[in-house]
Amino acid sequence: MNLADLFQGVGTFFYQEPKIAIARVVLIFLGIFLVYLGKKGTLEPLIMIPMGFGMSAVNAGVLFLDGQKHLEIGTIFMDPLETDTTGLMDILQIDFLQPIYTFTFSNGLIACLVFMGIGVISDVGNLLRFPFTSMLIAMFAELGTILTFPIARAMGLSLGEAASIAVVGGADGPMVLFTSMLLANDLFVPITIIAYLYLSLCYGGYPFLIRLLIPKELRGVAVKSAKKTDISSKEKIIFDVVACTLLCLLFPMAAPLFLCFFLGNAIKESGVFKYMQLLEDVFLYASTFFLGLLLGVLCEGSTLLDPLILKLLVLGMLALALAGVGGIIGGYVVYFINGKKFNPTIGIAGVSCVPTTAKVAQKEVQKANKRVVVLQYAMGACICGVITSAILTGLYVSIIPLLQ
Repeated sequence: MNLADLFQGVGTFFYQEPKIAIARVVLIFLGIFLVYLGKKGTLEPLIMIPMGFGMSAVNAGVLFLDGQKHLEIGTIFMDPLETDTTGLMDILQIDFLQPIYTFTFSNGLIACLVFMGIGVISDVGNLLRFPFTSMLIAMFAELGTILTFPIARAMGLSLGEAASIAVVGGADGPMVLFTSMLLANDLFVPITIIAYLYLSLCYGGYPFLIRLLIPKELRGVAVKSAKKTDISSKEKIIFDVVACTLLCLLFPMAAPLFLCFFLGNAIKESGVFKYMQLLEDVFLYASTFFLGLLLGVLCEGSTLLDPLILKLLVLGMLALALAGVGGIIGGYVVYFINGKKFNPTIGIAGVSCVPTTAKVAQKEVQKANKRVVVLQYAMGACICGVITSAILTGLYVSIIPLLQ
């Protein structure tokens, strides 16, 4: 027995292609760095800490799967590419995360569970208080989702791949996961990883975009108060039922996402505490944890060496940048419509990373004027952004298969 067989995590480096070995080392250190950034709060800790651990562990824990022949190298975490039923039954008994991946990731269930949890922590009351403002901003914030598609096509991506990476502009991770599983299954792993990495960067990137495009004096503008302030639970539930039914009727391919979001919100408004506790404390946090962990484990060096990855990295960043610019343009439009009695910073909240972008807007406003509170307007735009992103996702997953 040689040292390569005894310490296989290290030994496999010498039996792999140099580019894969180098990618493994880079990803090990990147995983450690993500854990650090998550702990520090620079990136979203709920996703980044389990993702960082998974990324480091999967690239360190590589072994010889065929004993001492050193011909087949892999891990016993999971195999996302296995489709043969016999082989799948075998690895379900061996790879410890395979059951979670097979029964929640590969069919989009985990995206639906996360969406149900998001529904529970969301308040559609702000959307109903300011429907015109919220909808207008959210529509402009879909600029990234719309413009990235033709750009991706021009860069050589297929219709399904272009649509999947364009949905990153909606800044809604479960939506990207759902779309890529349906339209670009072969690129599901890198597209979803890119989406979640970039969504965490909303914390760091969007404040600079706001300062670049909005002068300080406008960031401190107080918003004209609305006449109607109270929205009853009855009104919210009526909205949930009607909106869910109508959107499912129009976009049945995205019906699972609509159902989960509006059902979660209706349960919250109904005051069924046990269900609220189940959806928020169990479903949302368990799904988010395993989402981060499995995304990290999917970051094997060999998986991420596809030449398309660089294009996806550029397009994902472009989609989110365009979404932010579009949202701010929407904020300016409302600013002028309201006779300059609106804060254009709220526009960034139209990018539907709930509640991150709303908090970013409020934080930047308070830096300019500590007495101004825009969070209720920002949350209205943010929740509406979730709905508009789901609508565009429904359009993509319904139309793209007909064009291929």
